[in-house]
Amino acid sequence: MTDNISSVGGGGGPEASVSALQDRTGAGAPAETRGKTTIADSVVAKIAGMAAREVPGIHKLGAGMARAISAVRERVPGGGGAVTQGVRVEVGERQAAVDLDVVVEYGVSIVDVSGDVRTDVISAVERMTGLEVVEVNIAVDDVHLPDEEEEAEPDEGRVK
Repeated sequence: MTDNISSVGGGGGPEASVSALQDRTGAGAPAETRGKTTIADSVVAKIAGMAAREVPGIHKLGAGMARAISAVRERVPGGGGAVTQGVRVEVGERQAAVDLDVVVEYGVSIVDVSGDVRTDVISAVERMTGLEVVEVNIAVDDVHLPDEEEEAEPDEGRVK
């Protein structure tokens, strides 16, 4: 949108008119340009973590020690943090970078699963935040075997 404002009095030459007022603020400015939006690293980490977990072939996120610490944290009231386990992000003004530690299911192609994770994470983060994802680095820390039992729940007593 351009506005033309003519100067009143004196001169009348080409310099007498001012054209194309840009970067307008106030009531005449488009709503999307009024103010600033900042997105916390934790928001991007949650989006990336959820997107990665939804990919078939991903068993869990997080390296071995991180998973052990997270298991303890989940048992503590208010501990939380499971969504961002195994996810690290760097967020700038317009760009984000994501690092993931994953455990894949035995028998799946790690190359294919990694590609699917990258595609889904990039799509989710860019769609929800408007940030450009410059890279998604994936570290495969373990393979979950079909006969491996999940960590036993300590809620049950040892004797019956």
